[in-house]
Amino acid sequence: MSAKNVALLAGGYTGEYEVSINSAKNIAANLDPEKYKVYTILVDRNRWLHETATGSVDVDKNDFSITLDGKKIKFDFAFITIHGTPGEDGKMQGYLDMLGVPYNTCDATTSAISMNKAYTKALVQGIHGLHTAKSIKLFKNDVHDVATIAATLKFPLFIKPNNGGSSVGMSKVYNAAALPAALEKAFHEDDQILIEEFIQGREFSIGIARLNGKVTVLPATEIISSKDFFDYEAKYTPGVTNEVTPADLTSEQNQLVASIVKDVYSRLNCRGMVRIDFIIQEGTGDFYFIEVNTTPGQSANSLIPQQVRAMGMQLSDFYGLLIEGAL
Repeated sequence: MSAKNVALLAGGYTGEYEVSINSAKNIAANLDPEKYKVYTILVDRNRWLHETATGSVDVDKNDFSITLDGKKIKFDFAFITIHGTPGEDGKMQGYLDMLGVPYNTCDATTSAISMNKAYTKALVQGIHGLHTAKSIKLFKNDVHDVATIAATLKFPLFIKPNNGGSSVGMSKVYNAAALPAALEKAFHEDDQILIEEFIQGREFSIGIARLNGKVTVLPATEIISSKDFFDYEAKYTPGVTNEVTPADLTSEQNQLVASIVKDVYSRLNCRGMVRIDFIIQEGTGDFYFIEVNTTPGQSANSLIPQQVRAMGMQLSDFYGLLIEGAL
């Protein structure tokens, strides 16, 4: 059987461009070359292109193809690893759906909803064992009354872009005086922002994927950061954060976490692999939902690859099962 043509979509329109490129490099290195012929497609606002040894080739968006040496190559599958728009918010998924090209992520609707942190929190409300931090959402054109925010929520607070990723534009503030600068920073990234009360506790991240037709929960990772919170620097600077995989959780905690994340996966109608971030609150042991990431990072040291290795699986097998499960 001939190898399938796989378009590995990377880049995007946000500050996570380079993170996406690193994810793509690791995925390409771990896809079985006997089964998949991989073509990395770099996506930005101006061009979609594939780089060759002799130059760049533009993607024909009419049928999602490229032409190399006079031969038209159409893709059997799209592996989306764009963090942020247009690969994480449903835009690319809608385009591929219209062309009938299968892909590895959640569908357009789920991707769009889960990209919006406030909408996602509203949808997962009511899942047994799941808690969410008290929060308010603001729009850029609203009047932002610092006194009202301070009276409504308890400090410390997290201010974050409602549709952002990799903690870009995110701040933790301890008093009302720090709010204006934090609001400005978040609104620089998005027209909507979320302000949440800080939950004291241990922070974790856990992958979940449908493999061989079965929803499979990966081993959890505990995030232990030397910084005040897990921001962009903590995520991508070596040595700033200690990531423990598998996390030191009791069997009862692992069972509870697995049950909750499976319910989240089902409630949001997820497909492929997603990563769910959460906090186990100090003192109560309660599970507090942070967010769901439908195109989680895939660089060699990213959390999902760590978790796949921890469960004794090869990344090449994991990615292969994601592709075959979507075809």
